[in-house]
Amino acid sequence: MKATLPRAPFFCGSQAFFAPTGGEVPERPNVPDSFKWRLTDIYATEGDWERDFESVRGDLPKLAIMRGSLGDSTRNLLACLKLRDDIAKKAGLLYAYAVMKSHEDTRNSKYQALSNRVTTLAVEISSVSSFITPEIITMPESELLALVDGEGTRRCFSDYRFMLKEMIRKKSHVLSEEAEELLAKAGDMAGAAEEAFSMLTNADMKFAAINDEDGDDVEMSDERYIKYVSSRVRSVRASAFKSLYDSYGNNKNTIGATFNGMLKSSRFYADARKYASDIEASLNGPNIPKSVYDNLVDVIENNLAPLHRYMSLRRKILELDELHMYDIYSPLVENPYRDLSWETVKGMAIDALEPLGDEYVSQVKSGLESGWIDVYPNRGKRGGAYSWGVYGAHPFILLNFNGELTDVSTLVHELGHAMHSFCSQKNQPFATSDYAVFCAEIASTTNEELLIDHLLRTTGETGKRIYILNQHLERVRATVYRQTMFASFERDVHDRNQNGGDTTAEELGRMWKSLNVKYFGPEMAVDDEISLEWARIPHFYSPFYVYQYATGYAAAASLARQIKTDDGALSRYMRFLSSGGSDYPIALLRDAGVDMSTPQPILDTIGLFTRTLDEIEGLLETA
Repeated sequence: MKATLPRAPFFCGSQAFFAPTGGEVPERPNVPDSFKWRLTDIYATEGDWERDFESVRGDLPKLAIMRGSLGDSTRNLLACLKLRDDIAKKAGLLYAYAVMKSHEDTRNSKYQALSNRVTTLAVEISSVSSFITPEIITMPESELLALVDGEGTRRCFSDYRFMLKEMIRKKSHVLSEEAEELLAKAGDMAGAAEEAFSMLTNADMKFAAINDEDGDDVEMSDERYIKYVSSRVRSVRASAFKSLYDSYGNNKNTIGATFNGMLKSSRFYADARKYASDIEASLNGPNIPKSVYDNLVDVIENNLAPLHRYMSLRRKILELDELHMYDIYSPLVENPYRDLSWETVKGMAIDALEPLGDEYVSQVKSGLESGWIDVYPNRGKRGGAYSWGVYGAHPFILLNFNGELTDVSTLVHELGHAMHSFCSQKNQPFATSDYAVFCAEIASTTNEELLIDHLLRTTGETGKRIYILNQHLERVRATVYRQTMFASFERDVHDRNQNGGDTTAEELGRMWKSLNVKYFGPEMAVDDEISLEWARIPHFYSPFYVYQYATGYAAAASLARQIKTDDGALSRYMRFLSSGGSDYPIALLRDAGVDMSTPQPILDTIGLFTRTLDEIEGLLETA
């Protein structure tokens, strides 16, 4: 019942085939249906949605009366699990439809109301079903192990073997029925800090206007920041940087309070479930050894020289006496990919994904033409891009197409998520169809690596190759180095909070600036304003999430390389895509050919970054 985290937003520009008249963003009804996702594939009418909503509400009392009976017989237990799954399937459809409809036009309060109703229903479902795990783990362990083994009449529990195995593993962290119900009911309250942060930064904060490349006053916002800080005009970058962080500075104490609210919530849940630390509580869910997290941070922080070398190259190419934090997003060369049509972008994506085989590509082609994707911006539409795997329907992808190379990358990325969901849901029962977050960015990033490889294999023009290589460097910098810096900060802050240390806004700013000095090296003039960057990272409100972007990239880079060079790699990879959550992430990846319990994938990624840097330096010297 969750969507993939949206990527950074892209902005509306001129298009081929369909283009808003006069460059204006159209109203939703004026976008042709062929460029819209088909949510009627979930519910043909809103009356159908209402009937499912009432059906779920009607099933909750049936689930509730099973309390206290699960240990009486395996028949009762199986009936309870199947009813819970039926409720969850319908709730997933309800939630997906309501939220995606609200994203079509966020000004439409009707669908926001549907979203709010089903969110409240989800909390009720969690509360009503909270007795299930505590009751199951009070059963004799020998009986649970017999269900896991699945011999004889117990084969009917085959869909739930991994779930039961997980319950046995986590038994010491499961509370009484009363305590579990209380924690479930506290869910809305626990999210108050994140909600306050979101409302402040998305709705209430105002940013000073800046002058764009033409000298015109333009409105600044958090969402527009990446556009302006990527400008080729340095004064625009500097103004956007100052406008953004001046506003965050004016609100740093309020954001410091929401951040500390998140820290307290994280500590509360770790304590309640008898974990020694916040990070142990987070990693134990998908059974990720802490050594994986520590390996990532340690290996990256011991190999910062390539990043320092890239910053030195950036300063030289941009012909700057001093490189500032607002200079790291500007492309080193002009973008040679503009005004790409949607048809061209689809063709580039399909060509890039050919190494994944005929069956994969055929399904991608079908999805592109059969209502999977909402392509163009319209007034009020949710920004950014995401993929949403909907069990019982097909995946859906939200885009805001802008006709640039980044849109090709975004498309193959979201298709990676979509195909991961499609393959898992096709091959797994509902109970194991949802893959762990640790695996969530791997399929999408594998597709992006295949795109980069395809572009470099088919592009001989020096300017285009430099641009592509620069984009590749930026992806590793932003996804591996940057997210590892975030992970290092999170680990230190949560540890400091647990031990009664200083987590005021001032101290967080000091810690953040110190990390930037360390990561970016001697070529970077680390501006004081960057001390406030921690305050604008929404992912920190999902503790210990961001490290998975870096590990996911490392795994994906390894898988993409194997798919191109190893005859057996594609079948292993497709097995991974089809495995959902049927085993622990480390085990699934090891079976696919990547051992994330060792530092090697991280070291290989640093090697990839270094080789890309070698090539771009060579091309720039001869250009």
